[in-house]
Amino acid sequence: MLMSAFVINASMAQKTVEVGGAPMYPMKNIIENAVNSNDHTTLVAAVKAAGLVETLQSAGPFTVFAPTNEAFGKLPKGTVESLVKPENKATLTKILTYHVVAGKWDSKAIAKMIKDGNGTAVIKTVSGGILKASMKGGKLVLTDEKGGMSTVSIKDVYQSNGVIHVVDTVLLPS
Repeated sequence: MLMSAFVINASMAQKTVEVGGAPMYPMKNIIENAVNSNDHTTLVAAVKAAGLVETLQSAGPFTVFAPTNEAFGKLPKGTVESLVKPENKATLTKILTYHVVAGKWDSKAIAKMIKDGNGTAVIKTVSGGILKASMKGGKLVLTDEKGGMSTVSIKDVYQSNGVIHVVDTVLLPS
């Protein structure tokens, strides 16, 4: 009985972080939280268009590097509108799953991988691509296969099925 109480209290100890003007509750899954963020409406629409809602509601665990609306806004004009068209579903899915890693990798775990990798961690994404993680000026930075860089602006947003790190630029696979 004591063990059960400890587990419940330990999971409740994860703090609720605010993202996009909405609290992100650790007991909710990635989708249940993301739909409430005003900063992630483009990402949510893209996830729906790619048919990834069920996957990101499943047990996981997943680590999601979640681009903001501003991040999507940095893409060339018309890119997002083109990607969400049914005929571009495969490309959209590849880009979105490039932002997802199997497992629950919080900032401490990623920092350890970076340290163990002598300054760079190589992270395999669900799409099969590679991201390189490093620290620059105390911030976690991800470099995609095309050399583009994205900075984590909000780290360790815990979910029932993983963790989200908010990023400022869309990462692109090769």
